[in-house]
Amino acid sequence: MLVDFNTLPEHSKLWIYQANRSFSETELVAIQEKLSHFISNWTAHGTALNAGFDIRYKRFIILAIDQDIHAATGCSIDASVHFIQQLEKEYNVDLMDKMNVSYKQGEFVAYKTLKDFRAMAKQKAVSKNTIVFNNLVTNIAELNESWEVAASDSWHNRFLN
Repeated sequence: MLVDFNTLPEHSKLWIYQANRSFSETELVAIQEKLSHFISNWTAHGTALNAGFDIRYKRFIILAIDQDIHAATGCSIDASVHFIQQLEKEYNVDLMDKMNVSYKQGEFVAYKTLKDFRAMAKQKAVSKNTIVFNNLVTNIAELNESWEVAASDSWHNRFLN
């Protein structure tokens, strides 16, 4: 069952998919419609999941489930991954590669391969104060507290020494 993302409890399980580019306004409207349809029909063993979504910075798709109502299962998670893979094909975008880094450059969100980010750190083009997106957060509370953090406070820190 589709619910407003902002009404989900802080302990709701979530998955973040970062795009290698920003979505256009037209794409965002279409993707929101597709997400609404998918989540409205998303089930685990035939039971509707209490779930919502958010899209941030025109490039991060965030899915969340209130597992108190009904937990995600292997099959339901597989269904969401398949859905995200369909979006990748339809919009010619990479959403599944976890080996890339998104970070803020002023008001903009930049996207680099891990190799390029490491090279930028060596060249001092990014620092411990650079705001990075920690897509390893697992629930809404972590999203609110630890998703946008200084590189020194995330797993990205190992590249900045």
